[in-house]
Amino acid sequence: SIFEYFPPEPIAAASLGQVYRATLRSKDGEPGKEVAVKVQRPNIMNQIALDMYLIRDVIAPVLKRLFTLNTDLVGVSDTWGVGFVDELDYIEEGKNAEFFTSSIQSSPLANVVFAPAVVNEYTTDKVLMTEWIIGERLDRSEQSDVTILCSIAMNSYLTMMLETGVLHCDPHPGNLLRTDDGRLCILDWGMVTRLDPDLQVTLIEHMAHLTSADYAEIPKDLLLLGFIPEDKANLIQDSGVVETLADIYGAWTMGGGAAKINVPKVVSQLQDLTSTKGNLFQIPPYFAYIAKSFSVLEGIGLSNDDNYSIINECLPYVSKRLLSDKSERTGGALSTFIFGPEKSNKDRIIDYKRAEQLVSGFGEYSSSSSGALIGRDISNRKIIEEQADQILDLLLTEDDSLTPLQEIFLEQLAKIISSGSRGVWSELRQASGTLPGGRSVLGTIVDPLGLWRSSPAVAVSELDNKTIETTRNLIRLLQEKSGVQDVQDLTANLSNEEIVEVLSSVSQKLWTRRSSVFKTGRQLAINLVQLTADKLEKGERSRPAASTIAQGAASLKANDGRIHSELKPSQSRSRRLGDARRLLAELEKEDTPYMEMPDIKVPEVEEVAVVDPSITTVTGKQIEYDSDSGRFYERSPSGGAFR
Repeated sequence: SIFEYFPPEPIAAASLGQVYRATLRSKDGEPGKEVAVKVQRPNIMNQIALDMYLIRDVIAPVLKRLFTLNTDLVGVSDTWGVGFVDELDYIEEGKNAEFFTSSIQSSPLANVVFAPAVVNEYTTDKVLMTEWIIGERLDRSEQSDVTILCSIAMNSYLTMMLETGVLHCDPHPGNLLRTDDGRLCILDWGMVTRLDPDLQVTLIEHMAHLTSADYAEIPKDLLLLGFIPEDKANLIQDSGVVETLADIYGAWTMGGGAAKINVPKVVSQLQDLTSTKGNLFQIPPYFAYIAKSFSVLEGIGLSNDDNYSIINECLPYVSKRLLSDKSERTGGALSTFIFGPEKSNKDRIIDYKRAEQLVSGFGEYSSSSSGALIGRDISNRKIIEEQADQILDLLLTEDDSLTPLQEIFLEQLAKIISSGSRGVWSELRQASGTLPGGRSVLGTIVDPLGLWRSSPAVAVSELDNKTIETTRNLIRLLQEKSGVQDVQDLTANLSNEEIVEVLSSVSQKLWTRRSSVFKTGRQLAINLVQLTADKLEKGERSRPAASTIAQGAASLKANDGRIHSELKPSQSRSRRLGDARRLLAELEKEDTPYMEMPDIKVPEVEEVAVVDPSITTVTGKQIEYDSDSGRFYERSPSGGAFR
């Protein structure tokens, strides 16, 4: 009554169950669809219980004593046991698959990865029915997009682990399919593990340190993640620990998996650590399934590329997460990534090489997740609009609280504007020529008394030069990564109609975000005033020597036999600094004005009316604009025109 065809033999079999490729009976005039039917083996629970008893209560204690391990092997066994028992509930397995499909819809990966749809009507705790997926195993496919799909698989598993919190733990090659339309399908959702939000953020911090090669932070990460016992915390900053981990992770980052790592050297380094520090490391129970998942993914990657590096493959997702996450801890990881050891310095400037890593990673994530690289039919206009949405979402603030990226962006933009304006002023002064007294012509005209000559608000510092040079490098980087050198490059592949549509769309996007544009601009103004105030204050504090000299000169005057007026006590802050501080306070307490504005509807090109270009002034003169020459003309009373 259910199946039109059910085969006598399974098409696939595993330790816990076997799968049949069947066809449902036609319904409501529609042909029956092909389905996968997974049937659980009888009495499998008893076999699992016996196996887990032997592993947990017999083997685990013996191994722990024999090798004096820190690892809680009983805890690891319990984690595995829970996973095996959960895997026997096929109703829960169906829910896991449905959760993945629904949760991935809110990510950029929505159109490139999925799980088979569950046929809940015929699913029980021991029988699971899903749609039949046509595809080939990812590790056996010879299609040109396999490398891209491997990246999509990595981004999907990182999204599960670090965002949705439910990680698929059985990604063996048979469970990862390349479908006929070039998408990735993940099968078999019985074995999953769940991660709490705090652990997710700690893992993000750790991966950010790995991908940016900040190895000095790794020992602290390992302590927080449970890989180093708390009673060994005093040893984590030891130079020997940092150097050993840097060597191991550095070799791993180079790619090629364990085959490219000098295993005897690693073993020797770990033995040296053990001899001096004791048994320093352990494996936390939760990590067992994570290690299983990503070791399989690394194996698939290595089968396609001998130099595959799983750490480098994490960079695209880590870049995307650091740039888009709003949590304070992730913001700290972002600061570490792009500023390095200078992250706590008030005069910090983006490290170009680190920024290059971040921009490259984010670009790779955007390209693979958009589907443009796996044959999705996406127009150039659509790509530009999607990128515009991404940039606006990342950089414009919707409320009074800024994301970590927005804070860094506005801070660095304020420094760029401030340094750039001083740089331009310096170049203009030099270009104007020099007077016999040594001052520039322009400087003498604008400031004849030289009151601002040594002011930190206009003097170009070494930090300004570094900021300007970093800005030039970043502009070159963005041009190289985007392939856009100017506006013509951006619109070269667009028709006139598409250009009009893009401009209309971007204008509407900016208009709908007008409140965000205002708030972001206001915050930038606050940062600029704050920067100026800090610079003036820093400048005044750096002149104690001059003050001492002035006091010495005053003392000489007092003893020269003449009458002098009494010196006034110096003020602690200049008038300019006070003005800057007052302006900053006013900006910070200013509320965003409410703007009641109508929705904008950009008219179609053919609906734009022709406007009369003639204007009559109050004195009776008639002015006309000639569109061919691009000039204005005054028409004489006789009808002739002159310029």
